[in-house]
Amino acid sequence: MALRKTGLLNTAGTPEPVNVQGDRSQIPSPKIPLALVLFGSPGSGKGTQSKLLVRELGIPQISTGDMLREHVRNGNGVGTKVEAKLKAGILVKDEVVNVLVEERLAQPDAANGFILDGYPRTRAQAEMLCRMLAARGIHEVVIHLVVDYNVIIARLTGRRQCPVCGTLYNDISKPPKVPGVCDLDGAKLVVREDDREEVIRQRLEAYEKQTRPLLDYFREKGKSLYEIDASHDAPEQVFRKIEALIRKQ
Repeated sequence: MALRKTGLLNTAGTPEPVNVQGDRSQIPSPKIPLALVLFGSPGSGKGTQSKLLVRELGIPQISTGDMLREHVRNGNGVGTKVEAKLKAGILVKDEVVNVLVEERLAQPDAANGFILDGYPRTRAQAEMLCRMLAARGIHEVVIHLVVDYNVIIARLTGRRQCPVCGTLYNDISKPPKVPGVCDLDGAKLVVREDDREEVIRQRLEAYEKQTRPLLDYFREKGKSLYEIDASHDAPEQVFRKIEALIRKQ
């Protein structure tokens, strides 16, 4: 089954086509402000879907990771607190992240809705998020992109990156014109450290351990939660499934 509903809404029916080239008229605005909470393991395509949703809905993507890294670059008090933890891959304290998210949601561009990426990461954060959204009268829809781990490993181990310009390639889905060479500057492509199979498996195990309790929490609270099989469909097809859910809000 490509689309599985695990919350409150009826997902029967075939997703309608959507123009993913930027025609926002294809997706009507939700009746109330909508918070899209995206979950997806490394290699699930979550980043691609976030970009498509931002472009089509005209609402901001809110990434706690981006916000924390910005504070580190600015060298302010928050940045000084969290820099070492970010480098070590340790979760930043809930109270710090919650304050950042609350401040960001209060900004004018988030009044009509937003996409949350990387938040919540703990049950305490999920509980805080539900309180914040309820106080603002915002309806949350949780979307979990599910991809078979063997597919993810094949995707990520096939990735190559240009060390000069940073362009990403994939041996299967996006090969360079000349094998092993960047199309743009002729540099020899390299395998990123975090794309080695043993590292990928560790990341996937960590994701599963961290995310499963959050999904269980949203189910317990009766929130609208959907799981979308993103193992084999093209990004545009996955987007159409998400778009079909948005139409129902």
